[in-house]
Amino acid sequence: MYPLRRNRRLRASQAIRSMVQETIISPSDFQAPLFVVEGKNIKDEISSMPGYYRFSLDLLVEEVKLIWSLGIKSVLLFVKVEQNLKDNKGSEAINPDGLMQRAIRCVKNAVPEMLVMTDVALDPYSVYGHDGIVENGKILNDPSVDALSQMALSHAQAGADFVAPSDMMDGRILAIRETLESEGFYDTGIMSYSAKYASAFYGPFRDALDSAPVDSKDIPKDKKTYQMDIANRTEAIRETQMDIDEGADIVMVKPGLCYLDIVRDLKNTFDVPIAVYQVSGEYAMIKAAAQRGWLDENAIIIEQSMAIKRAGADIISSYYAKDVAKLISGF
Repeated sequence: MYPLRRNRRLRASQAIRSMVQETIISPSDFQAPLFVVEGKNIKDEISSMPGYYRFSLDLLVEEVKLIWSLGIKSVLLFVKVEQNLKDNKGSEAINPDGLMQRAIRCVKNAVPEMLVMTDVALDPYSVYGHDGIVENGKILNDPSVDALSQMALSHAQAGADFVAPSDMMDGRILAIRETLESEGFYDTGIMSYSAKYASAFYGPFRDALDSAPVDSKDIPKDKKTYQMDIANRTEAIRETQMDIDEGADIVMVKPGLCYLDIVRDLKNTFDVPIAVYQVSGEYAMIKAAAQRGWLDENAIIIEQSMAIKRAGADIISSYYAKDVAKLISGF
């Protein structure tokens, strides 16, 4: 006895598969992270992220225009801060003529319609490579929040559409929201890294920005006192609820593929947009395997993007954003 219902009928051709496809990705689902450095005519490949680059401001203009032409509507900016500008308080982070502030203006001048989000964290500016101020071997919460709030305000003043606190300090969303609104920036959005795990997948990113925690017996060698335990699931719901209550407009899960259960939990629980960061280690693994001929890179990045969106992501921040946009648009 054969079944009356044969599921393969809906897989018989590309035409029918396309018609019944449940998850669809488009270029506008993606956000492109960009690394910015001082100097001119610099397009510096990151050794642990083959095919990905740090850009000086003059070449950043060209890159942003290309990204926009591919249908990607948002960029997430990170800056590599020169060593002589680093201290324990992130003082350079609020310099109105700092690299981040100039990068924001640069992108907005090049493509005014581009949605500009900015990384709000102290680690690129810290001599210790931590996301907070260090004192007596501890990462201080409240003084760090004060510094982060002023950093977010400086980004808004430079023209950022959204600020993206990635530090995981307690109470920073409320502090940033209150600081922004006290200065009249009612419309500046906050994309909070709400469920950011103390992951081993961040290594290439820290290479890109020279922002790894310093190796010292006097301070924590990792970020486990503020980033989330990789074993925890329900804690992500608690963290996200707090960020939403404090004024976050978008919440993020980071990293991506190992945490899709968290993405689905948040999607089922909250009614705010959810972003997922497909991080540097995920990118580097695909690149390494593809370079050895072990994987079909194009097929893998489409499959992983589908998985992330299928899990519940509304926004995918990915180093493969341009590549995926080209593939799905037929460029």
